[in-house]
Amino acid sequence: MEDTKDPERREDGVAPCCGCRHKATPRQQKELKQLKNRLNRMTGQLNGIGRMLDENRYCGDILTQVAAVESALQSFACLILQEHMETCVVEEIKKGNTAIVDEAVELIRKLK
Repeated sequence: MEDTKDPERREDGVAPCCGCRHKATPRQQKELKQLKNRLNRMTGQLNGIGRMLDENRYCGDILTQVAAVESALQSFACLILQEHMETCVVEEIKKGNTAIVDEAVELIRKLK
C-alpha cells in the first residue's frame, strides 16, 4: 500500500509556508468577540448603503453613511494598530529586532 502522507506537510498536518509571511497574534476570546462585533456592524452598514442605492436614496444620505463606515473602519484599524504596537512591536524590540519599527511605520502610512 502506498504511503499517502504528503512529504510537504509538517507532522501536525499543516502545509509549509509557500514563501509568504504568516504571523499570528493570539487574542483573548473577549477581545476577539469585540473586534468581530465591530466588523459585523461595519458589514451591516455597508449592506445598508447597498439597500440605499437600490432604493435610489438621496446622495447626501448615502454619503453620510459612507462617512460613518469610514470612521468606524478607521477606529477599528487604530485598535488593531495599538494592539500591534503594544504586543508584537514591543516583543520584537525586546528580542533586538529594531527592523520592526520600519514595518510599524509602513503600516501607519498605509492607514492614512
